[in-house]
Amino acid sequence: MFPELIKARELQRPIDDFVEGIVNQYADTLRALTQPLLDLLVWSDQTLRHAPWWLVVGAIVAVAWLGSRKPWFSLLMGGLLCLLGAVGLWDAAMQTLSLMLVAVLFSVAIGIPVGILMASVKWVRAVMLPILDVMQTMPSFVYLIPVVMLFNLGKLAALFATVIYAVPPVIRLTDLGIRLVDHEVLEASRAFGASRTRQLFGVQLPLALPNIMAGINQTTMMALAMVVIASMIGVRGLGYEVLQGINRLQVGRGLLAGLGIVILAIIFDRITQQFGNRQLRRRA
Repeated sequence: MFPELIKARELQRPIDDFVEGIVNQYADTLRALTQPLLDLLVWSDQTLRHAPWWLVVGAIVAVAWLGSRKPWFSLLMGGLLCLLGAVGLWDAAMQTLSLMLVAVLFSVAIGIPVGILMASVKWVRAVMLPILDVMQTMPSFVYLIPVVMLFNLGKLAALFATVIYAVPPVIRLTDLGIRLVDHEVLEASRAFGASRTRQLFGVQLPLALPNIMAGINQTTMMALAMVVIASMIGVRGLGYEVLQGINRLQVGRGLLAGLGIVILAIIFDRITQQFGNRQLRRRA
């Protein structure tokens, strides 16, 4: 056995004390500050669950058509969503969809500005790269512990855990897309008198949009991958159905819910891919 130079408990104790101190001092304040976020999650959940099914399907068909301009593709995406309702998973799918949409919205709102900053400032990129590496490789259960301690079980803790897990791809690909913009194009825009801001919004972001859409695609997939873990901290939806299937050894229940997650993943993967492909065609 390798000689133990430092006892693991001696390393664990200060970390536990630090987290407990934050929870004791700031938990109530953080919960009060994040109450609007919880209200948004509840509103999103109630809106999707109580909206007429045909309206939700119509919205998915419309978004698919905007991305692809292909009627058959749009109808196929709507048909896949109807399949969830046909097998009795509509309510669970809407609960999962509401959490996923809010998580992706926040991931994109955080990820694109951070990616832009990384591409523009070298020291920010040097600091962020190891942080992103840790966020992508650290098991989600590790940061789920302090999140649950701060925000209790439920939707809010699941949202923060999902955002931490899902935001790195959109940050990385936004940074990559901006850095891949041809320097000759930037020099040409400078020659025509474009300011740094106009370069960013008029040249770099439009040319980086296919990469950004690929980042949003990956972020969406990673947010969906968190639904089963989210069910372990009290969030209902397709992940909860999978968890119940495991707990009760109901293979059929778990399999159907798992296929429901796959169907949602296919729908949003294909739609975001179509948006990215359209941007590539425009660029070509």
